Amino acid sequence: MMTMFIGALLFAYAGMLGLCLGLERHYKQVWGKPGPRGLLRLLRLSGWAALVVSFWLCVATWGWAMGPVGWFGAISLGGALLVMVLPYSPKSSLLITAALPMWGFYAWLA
Repeated sequence: MMTMFIGALLFAYAGMLGLCLGLERHYKQVWGKPGPRGLLRLLRLSGWAALVVSFWLCVATWGWAMGPVGWFGAISLGGALLVMVLPYSPKSSLLITAALPMWGFYAWLA
């Protein structure tokens, strides 16, 4: 159960990061140059997809009664972490998403 919630948190963070980097202002803040329109659109789309996966993981963990509540908590935590990290160290905000493949491998083994 805890593994699924950690996955939901990681996907919520990745979704919020995708939505954030989908905006030209934040993309330029991280990469130092304006992003191509197609890439910005793809980042926004993948951000929404990651939030949907996060919702699915929360519902799979707690069911329909508490899953959406847990999802709102997960996106709140992911968003708060992003708000804290992005202004001070924009490039390191990307490193947290590197935990997603590690979580997937651990969840596959468990």
